[in-house]
Amino acid sequence: MDSKPAIFEEFTIRRIYDEKAEVWYFSVVDIIRALLQQPDFQAARNYWKVLKNRLNKEGSEPVTNCNRLKMSAEDEG
Repeated sequence: MDSKPAIFEEFTIRRIYDEKAEVWYFSVVDIIRALLQQPDFQAARNYWKVLKNRLNKEGSEPVTNCNRLKMSAEDEG
């Protein structure tokens, strides 16, 4: 699997390419962070959490019924 991050303006977007399925998977939080020009990762994560809850209340299912999937991050030790 290819996991080189993409760059959008100055923001890094974590992504993974599944060669078998020929599909890219991107970090939604990283995309939100870049689109909102949000320097704080936690604020972007909270934004996504609130948005998911609102969409769920409206009857939309933006993601499968699971918690977060792990992607490598620069701040991991």
